[in-house]
Amino acid sequence: MDHEAIINKTILFVQDTLKNAEGGHDWWHIHRVWTNAKRITQTEPADQLTVELAALLHDIADSKFHNGDEEIGPATAGNYLQNIGIDAATILHVQNIIRYMSFKSGFDKPSFHSPELAIVQDADRLDAIGAIGIARAFSYGGFKGREIYNPDVPPVPNQSKEAYKNSTAPTINHFYEKLLLLKDKMNTQTGKQLAQQRHGFMEDYLQQFYLEVK
Repeated sequence: MDHEAIINKTILFVQDTLKNAEGGHDWWHIHRVWTNAKRITQTEPADQLTVELAALLHDIADSKFHNGDEEIGPATAGNYLQNIGIDAATILHVQNIIRYMSFKSGFDKPSFHSPELAIVQDADRLDAIGAIGIARAFSYGGFKGREIYNPDVPPVPNQSKEAYKNSTAPTINHFYEKLLLLKDKMNTQTGKQLAQQRHGFMEDYLQQFYLEVK
């Protein structure tokens, strides 16, 4: 198959697999990350196929929805790519991007890096901030039955990986424990530039939020 045929087949696979996914991690999240990744590759040298496949498959089996299993995503992506005849080196690269791109992976000492990982990670982080990031945060918080805000439960911005994974804190805390930290964690120049405006929007939102709360 040529590049276009591989991508189109993968899109259909992802759409079908995620047809009942939580709203913040559904096909349209994937579509936005894929679009962000393609935009960043216009200014960052990288293997286009690897970037697009990793962007499309990065949440094919998110550990948050599979009892914390951090290997089910890479395994599911790997099985799919093997079945459509993708070469072993590309499969391993895509699996490693999925394995190491998440925010919680950053709690550990990095053991893998590539230009393609940097691009897909930035693309995913862009979708976690700004207006869409706010919407996704509250969508997931509602899905988990969390409070929106509780002044008696302060944010913990420097928590451990396990504490982060197991947190049941109000959704507003997530801004301080992750979302507001992402601007300074962007890898690429394009990612950094795009993150600035989205970060500012979140700061404005929080200012308005606290005005209304008080």
